[in-house]
Amino acid sequence: MKILTLLLLFASLACQAQFTVTGTVRESENNYPLPFATIITDRGQTTVTDIDGKFTTDATAWFSVSYTGYKAEKIAVIPGHKGYSITLTPHTEQLKELVLERGNPADALMRKVLYNKPQNNPQLKLESFKYKTYNRLLVTANPDSISGKLDSVYVYEKAGRRFAKIDSSDFKFKKIIEKQHLYQTEKVSEFRFNKEQGLKENVLATRMAGFKHPLYEIIGLTLQSYSVYDDNIELLETKYAGPVGYDALKDYNYKILDTVSIDGRKAYMVYFKPKRDRKNKKLRGVLYIDSNNYGISKAVFRIKNVLDITSTHLFRFEESAGIWFPDGKTLKVVKGNNKQDIKILGETIKFDAADKERSKRDAVASDYVYLLSESYNFEKEFNTPTPIRHSAVAIEITEEAINRPESYWNRYRRDTLDSRSMKTYVALDSLVAKENWEYKIFLGKKIINGYVPVGMFDFDLRDIIKYNNYEGFRLGVGGITNDKFSETFRLTGYGAYGTKDGAFKYSLGSAVRVGKFSGSWVGFSYTDDVREIASTSFATDKRVFKIYDPRPINISTFYNHQTYQAYIETKIIPKTESHWQVTRSRIDPKFSYVYSPGGRSYPLFHLTTASVAIQWNPFSDFMQTPNGRIEVDKRFPKFAFQYTQSVAGILESDLTFGKLDFRAEMEKKYLNGQKTSALIQTGVAVGDSPLTHLYSTSPNNLDKDGVLGRITLAGKNSFETMYFNEFFSSQYVIVQLKHGMSRFTISNAIKLSPMLVTRFAWGNMEEPQEHEGIAFNTLEKGYYESGIELNEIFKGFGLSAFYRYGPYHLPQFDRNISLKVSFVLNLL
Repeated sequence: MKILTLLLLFASLACQAQFTVTGTVRESENNYPLPFATIITDRGQTTVTDIDGKFTTDATAWFSVSYTGYKAEKIAVIPGHKGYSITLTPHTEQLKELVLERGNPADALMRKVLYNKPQNNPQLKLESFKYKTYNRLLVTANPDSISGKLDSVYVYEKAGRRFAKIDSSDFKFKKIIEKQHLYQTEKVSEFRFNKEQGLKENVLATRMAGFKHPLYEIIGLTLQSYSVYDDNIELLETKYAGPVGYDALKDYNYKILDTVSIDGRKAYMVYFKPKRDRKNKKLRGVLYIDSNNYGISKAVFRIKNVLDITSTHLFRFEESAGIWFPDGKTLKVVKGNNKQDIKILGETIKFDAADKERSKRDAVASDYVYLLSESYNFEKEFNTPTPIRHSAVAIEITEEAINRPESYWNRYRRDTLDSRSMKTYVALDSLVAKENWEYKIFLGKKIINGYVPVGMFDFDLRDIIKYNNYEGFRLGVGGITNDKFSETFRLTGYGAYGTKDGAFKYSLGSAVRVGKFSGSWVGFSYTDDVREIASTSFATDKRVFKIYDPRPINISTFYNHQTYQAYIETKIIPKTESHWQVTRSRIDPKFSYVYSPGGRSYPLFHLTTASVAIQWNPFSDFMQTPNGRIEVDKRFPKFAFQYTQSVAGILESDLTFGKLDFRAEMEKKYLNGQKTSALIQTGVAVGDSPLTHLYSTSPNNLDKDGVLGRITLAGKNSFETMYFNEFFSSQYVIVQLKHGMSRFTISNAIKLSPMLVTRFAWGNMEEPQEHEGIAFNTLEKGYYESGIELNEIFKGFGLSAFYRYGPYHLPQFDRNISLKVSFVLNLL
């Protein structure tokens, strides 16, 4: 009797078995897919089809398919049958419950959504809020999707095919993915907002499989927009026009699909797609709009391009605040159509993309890899006092956040980790430790910045070897102490020898950290070295490591400076880096030059100067980590300011002058891979300013006959057709415009990244007769050059061609042409 009872129980369970069903929904007339059709199962689960009309859901006995303007269908689930093709036929019945106004009902509805944004956007309606979020990110695959069979590989010859080997890659991949995920991270954050200080994320705990110290740059990446009400929606660091943005009705077409119930409130399902099917406007999706207050109760965004991205924003209606408030997010990323690997998350994760030209190829295991990020919000509070500490920092990660015990994580996980997830941590921790990946990444980041760590000292790769026309080969060694030496005190120094000038140069310095959060250091140094005349540099410029530095190769005019310097560098001012310094220098020009202001002559001179340099990135977001501050969301424009004042009579200083320098940078990236950038830079020097400290606007052309004789390495923002020492100015303006086109392939080995470039310079020289021993022109008439850069043609090497025109066009035609070789080293 007991056995019979168990058999009946198993039979009843089998009758209620849950099946995962997949399918495609199409319309009957043209067989076109129906995006975002509604799927409802007998279990009450509701989902929608994607842009291609495809869906995946769980059902036991049946599921229904509906789409506005089409007859609904009810499909019986057949045990063992997973794939369904559903065709809907059109009908003329309209939504009976929708009564808005004349005209397009969807546009009328969206106008109400836009009008009511101030009452529905939490950051506009609420005075303050705070909540916590648990996020989990996986890179994984469904083992059931992978055959795992052993394939025979054959070699085809004239006599026929010959067996070569057994391909077991799919089999091995399936065995791995059955036990663990490929990658996994977890994070617990607290978000705080008030109208005076804005929004900030405090990371309470973070964990990356395999790493004792997480990669903070990845944590700071923007995978999804924070708010669906923003003018731009951001997905994987790319911006799209928002469907509820300022110009939404100009950018998108809308269609009402259905009415559904969310959180017990009726909502309209509204499908949106771009009016102009341009590559930078591929965002499509569905908005669920509350029929009462016109707030967004759910949003689904979809991109199908080189990546197939689905982003879902979930909301809950909070009665106490009278608003739909974010309740969680999901993000799923699978491969799209592209010929090359797709790299995301700072190139840490790769997707093997499908090739359009070989779309009929058999699927391989890596085709099923996907990225899934899920988060949910809890402990919400509204309109209570919510002060924000360090509000200028968008994300803050403390030391304790990276060392949380397992008990802490279990407090915030909705469900305990399954065996695959636990195995992922164990397996990757072991693998990373075995392969020493954490140190390799640490070493790689050091090398990218130009250092090689050896014990307590980071050796500077820039000091090893250089070349210029004055020093010849410059051989040296130098560096800086690291945290193994001290976290609050550092020593710096270098020594170098020029094979052509036969002189030894060196620098020694030290600094003490006086503020950890602000990154404030007070330091002192002494330097005896040479520097290019009339060069412009900002003390706050990021240290950029290059295997080669092209411009100095062609420079022959330098001056020696023996400089004592005391300085303070700090980030204490919000969204800035600043450098404050006082120097005393002996300046000795190493070319035939005498400065003669007011009848006095200075073949060499002494200067005592005070200067301040500030780099201000007002629109960027910054993250504070235990290792320092990082710019995680680089936004433009960016600004740099620098003022220098030299005063005669202090510490035997000979000259009094002032210099004000300014730079603005703009950049816009497009979804199709194109990029437009602009640079405006200007400087003004007043007083007794020697030529060594004036402006040359970065020339980069040799004064040789023949175009081929002038071929050298191209600079970054230099004037390629301007000859060295041709122009000097005491006031100048530079404008540069660049537009980079999408990279395209000529052959497997040759690829082109065309960049169109136009540059303009204007300058003026006060009292040019005071600068003796060197002949030069000024730029009052305006200097123009335009050209094209073909970067990374072959293994990082490229070519550029520029033409000089306008008032300073030279009579000899070929003297206006410049051909250069470029090199881009892609370390990532």
